[in-house]
Amino acid sequence: MAELVAGYLRRDGYEVHLAFDGPTGVASAREVDPDVIVLDLGLPGLDGVEVCRRVRTFSDCYVVMLTARTDEIDTLIGLSVGADDYVTKPFRPRELMARITAMQRRPRRAATATVAGSVADETVPPILVGPLRIDLVGREVELDGDPVGLTRTEFDVLAALARRPLAVLTRRQLIEAVWGERWVGDEHLVDVHVLHVRQKLGDTADAQRFVRTVRGVGYRMGTGE
Repeated sequence: MAELVAGYLRRDGYEVHLAFDGPTGVASAREVDPDVIVLDLGLPGLDGVEVCRRVRTFSDCYVVMLTARTDEIDTLIGLSVGADDYVTKPFRPRELMARITAMQRRPRRAATATVAGSVADETVPPILVGPLRIDLVGREVELDGDPVGLTRTEFDVLAALARRPLAVLTRRQLIEAVWGERWVGDEHLVDVHVLHVRQKLGDTADAQRFVRTVRGVGYRMGTGE
């Protein structure tokens, strides 16, 4: 399966490095510094969850997790260590390629506004939510002056909410803002990343200082209080 996926990636112009067990995968990720990791959950040596956990200590690359398990708990465990997306086996290789391509197209800098028919400069001021500072251009988050280590996807979810602080965004709207309009899968993926953001900001589902749940609708920014 790894060779099959590698073949499709190479045909799409990617440089591919293969690893067939967990320890080798971690070592390779550290050496190569990849843009995207396609990670099987059922690896020998270290399983995909542990590989992802270790990779996240030194890399914020995109991680797409492959799993043969349809149990939601396994999926949430995989995402809870920093996976950005998951694909359940059996899958169509072209679907996987489409998701990877969509990830690569996601902006690394804040979307710029258009003023008088021209693109505005990137001196977009940080967004302040109480003690929380969100720098959309520098892609940095600080809480009480201390940096918060969000993954790329966690930052993108928080930024999507922060850009429209008075709006309630549905899961689908967040999916389209972060993963792209063509993304297909379980939209509860959003809930997991919101949970991560809250945890890293010291927030809870009860307090909801920074990310509020609007039941039956979606999420919106809190006030920081």
